[in-house]
Amino acid sequence: MKQLHKKFTDYQIKELITRYLEKKLARKYIQEILGIKKTRFFALVKRLKDDPENFSISYSRRIPTRKISKDIEINIVKELKLEKDLIKTKDVPIKYYNYSFIKDLLEQKYNQKVSLPTIIDRAKKNNFYFLRPKRKTHDREVLTNYPGELIQH
Repeated sequence: MKQLHKKFTDYQIKELITRYLEKKLARKYIQEILGIKKTRFFALVKRLKDDPENFSISYSRRIPTRKISKDIEINIVKELKLEKDLIKTKDVPIKYYNYSFIKDLLEQKYNQKVSLPTIIDRAKKNNFYFLRPKRKTHDREVLTNYPGELIQH
């Protein structure tokens, strides 16, 4: 059980651990109830012993995981604009955006690590995305009179 804070309250866990420390409950029984292993259990015991008044298992993220900084966003758009200029130039044989190249460029040039889906998402939001043309269906008819002979029309 990795997310202990979602299943139990601070008070419940504090109560179980204090009963363990008073030797009223066995460690294995508490571990089974909480769904944790020995290492995690003793880490909780240590935290409770260190600061019993402020003991808490609640968890809150310090930094949101789904957001990127404005600097990275600006650099992605800047590189996408450069790529768009290359695509528009008829002398250069580039037809589509190379998002992997932009990802590598951001890492090398700006020391900013960004995932490929993030770059593609920002490209779609800022109209730097071309839909791939649909492939034409194969409509050739092949006639054969005997095995090994192929005549295409």
